Amino acid sequence: MTAPPIIRTTSEHVASLREGARQVACPATVIRVEGPGAIDCLQGLLTCDVVAPGDGAVLYGALLTARGMIVADFTVLRDGPNAATLIAAPEVRSTILGLLTRQVPPRLARVTDQSETVAVLWLAGLAVADALRRARMDWPAEPGRLVTEGSDGDRVVVARPVEPFPWSALLLGPPGAVESAARRLQEAGAKEGTGEDLETLRILGAWPALGREIDDKTLPQEVRFDELGGVSYTKGCYLGQETVARVHFRGHVNRVLRGLVWRGAELPATDVRQGGKIVGRVTSALTTGDAGVALGILRREVEPGTTVQVGSVDTLVVSLPFQPGNSEAPGVLPGASPGQ
Repeated sequence: MTAPPIIRTTSEHVASLREGARQVACPATVIRVEGPGAIDCLQGLLTCDVVAPGDGAVLYGALLTARGMIVADFTVLRDGPNAATLIAAPEVRSTILGLLTRQVPPRLARVTDQSETVAVLWLAGLAVADALRRARMDWPAEPGRLVTEGSDGDRVVVARPVEPFPWSALLLGPPGAVESAARRLQEAGAKEGTGEDLETLRILGAWPALGREIDDKTLPQEVRFDELGGVSYTKGCYLGQETVARVHFRGHVNRVLRGLVWRGAELPATDVRQGGKIVGRVTSALTTGDAGVALGILRREVEPGTTVQVGSVDTLVVSLPFQPGNSEAPGVLPGASPGQ
């Protein structure tokens, strides 16, 4: 199979992303669900517990098919007493809007597409909190919480996720207000980043993405939703819950998300082989030229510590999240988490 899409960077740039403060404006699907039954409706649709964390929470979850396959994953902001904002990849906009419109009764909540009227600014790096303070903006006191600034017309939400999110914060609000905040952050030392920077941090954070690690046949447990806090086993029923619960309590998945690390050349293929047999595929990859790391969906029996082949390159299977300073990928995994 042909070579996988790969990010080419340097160890110095990776270190600057982890240790500094970057701001990246990227298109996103932004859907608001608001009304007296909004939270209860979302509780019956999303994999995460939307109710228990209360107002002001920042969550991660997914919408599933009835058979438990992931349709889309979301960052969920409980940014109102009877409201939540869902942020997802831009390519799922029409699908998600259609599903939510059909699933949420209008008498209980209103579903509004805000993708064209609300801007999202992603912030990444260990220095984000300091940059926000220098920009005279609030920083949520605890992970998994959000704060709001300004009045209704120019309200900006500052959301701080829990670990192990690969980004440190996001700003959400009217485009003009978010642009003003971005200028203040730039003056406070936050550098402009790119979508590739976010992708770099996503890979290093071992975070699954639609179209890469997640396809239309992916179960939540196959892509680390348990470790990422993306699925609740204690709340009531939700769409696809029967399959998810059955896997958790009575069985296991046959394929899982693993890390791959190697020295030297880029990976020349996507097929992962063990003893000549295909045991998985590379989904996302990053190289500094001297070494690299990748995410891959592999057969469950291919345990961490196993050496496998991707084309002509020997790669080491590792558990996730990646451990900083792995000797097989020097310079690619420096420092601590880019999040909190």
